[in-house]
Amino acid sequence: MFKEFLLKQVIKRQLKGMPEAEIDRIVELVGKNPEFFKKIGDEIKVKTKAGRSQQAATMEVMRAHQGELQKILTGK
Repeated sequence: MFKEFLLKQVIKRQLKGMPEAEIDRIVELVGKNPEFFKKIGDEIKVKTKAGRSQQAATMEVMRAHQGELQKILTGK
C-alpha cells in the first residue's frame, strides 16, 4: 500500500494535470506488471545514457513494446 502511494505521487509529479482516474489506472497497471515496466524504464535509461533525448528514447522503447503494451492496456 505504501509502495502504491509513492508510485502514485511520482506519477502525479511527472504527469501534472492528468485526471485522477487516469493516474489511478496507471498505478494499477504498473502494480500488476512491475517487471515489464521496470524493463521499459531500464531500456529508456540505457538509450538516454547513450545520448538519445528522453523523449526519443521513450518513443523508441514504447514502439518496440507496442504489442505488449496494447495487451496490458486492453486487459487481454
